[in-house]
Amino acid sequence: MSRDRNVLGEPLTPCCHSPKTGFYRDGFCRVGPDDVGVHSVCALVTEEFLAFSKAQGNDLVTPRPEYGFPGLTPGDRWCLCAHRWAEAAEVGLAPPVILSGTNERTLEIIPLIKLQQHALDAVH
Repeated sequence: MSRDRNVLGEPLTPCCHSPKTGFYRDGFCRVGPDDVGVHSVCALVTEEFLAFSKAQGNDLVTPRPEYGFPGLTPGDRWCLCAHRWAEAAEVGLAPPVILSGTNERTLEIIPLIKLQQHALDAVH
C-alpha cells in the first residue's frame, strides 16, 4: 500500500494504467527525489493542451517506444509536470484534473483552489 497522498489529503489513487503513466510508469503520479519535473498532476489531456505542450518543446503526441511511451491522444489520463500544467493554466489551456490522483506535492507549486477550478472529481 502506498503512503503517497493526494491534494485532498487522502491516499493517492491511480491516474492511469493504459497508457501506463507516472514518472515511475506505475500508473500513479508519485514524486520521488529523481523526478525533477514533478510529474504530479493527474490530468485528462485535451487537444489544446497537447498542442500547447508541443509548442513548449514537450511533444506528448509522438510515440517514443525506446522510453515505453505510446504517445497521447485527447482523453488520455497522464501525470503532467506541475509547472507545465500551471503554465497552461496561465493561458487558459490547462486540462481537467483528477484530484484523487494528483499528488500532494503539487500543492508546493499550484494552489488547491486553482486545481479545484479544473477538477473532474469531487472537490469537497
